[in-house]
Order: sequence, then C-alpha cells, then structure tokens
Amino acid sequence: MMRFLTDQDVYQSTISYLKNLEHDVIRAKDIGFERAASDNEILEHAAKDQRILITRDKDFGALTFVTHINSFGIILLRITPDTINSVHKELSRFLMEHPEGNFKNTFIVIEPGCHRIRTF
Repeated sequence: MMRFLTDQDVYQSTISYLKNLEHDVIRAKDIGFERAASDNEILEHAAKDQRILITRDKDFGALTFVTHINSFGIILLRITPDTINSVHKELSRFLMEHPEGNFKNTFIVIEPGCHRIRTF
C-alpha cells in the first residue's frame, strides 16, 4: 500500500481507482487546501506526511526542477476524460513495477501506454 495526496485537479475516478487498489489516498481539499493553496504548500505537506503527490498540474515539474524542493515523489498524470482508462492502466502497471514506492525526489509522468521517471 502506498500513501498518496491528490491535488485539487485529480479526477474523482482516479481517486476511487487508487482506493480500490487499497492505497491510502487523501485529497488536498480534505485537509484544508482549497484552490487558493500554493503548489509549494501542497508539496511541502505531502513531503511532511510522507505522501506521493498525484497531480495533473504541469507547474509542479517546473517548481521541482527549478527550485529543487524536496518531495516524497510527484506523479504527473497526463490524462483527459478520453484517456482515463488507458492512463489508469499505465498507472497500475507502474505501481506494480515499483511496489516499494520509494519515489523520494522523483518526478514521474504517466500517460497512455508509457511512463517516464526523472530524479532531481
């Protein structure tokens, strides 16, 4: 079981999908981070709580690689309503290939049929 914090922009179907896989998932909204929360605040909270951040917001990539802010891991989902099933399939494949969940200071992009991993 992995621990995730989902950003405000993550589809509810993705949150449900991860919970059905028996992962520990909390939403940013559930811990008081509404739309006005900064990316830094969300990322810092995820790291402090030892959670991997899941987002659709590409700004986290720039934030991570420019500022070198520590994180417990970031997963960027390149997902649209039309690609939900294929992205969920790739996400599941990725998580099964990396069951240890050690993504500290790692930026992962999941898209239909492939994933990329970069460390910082």
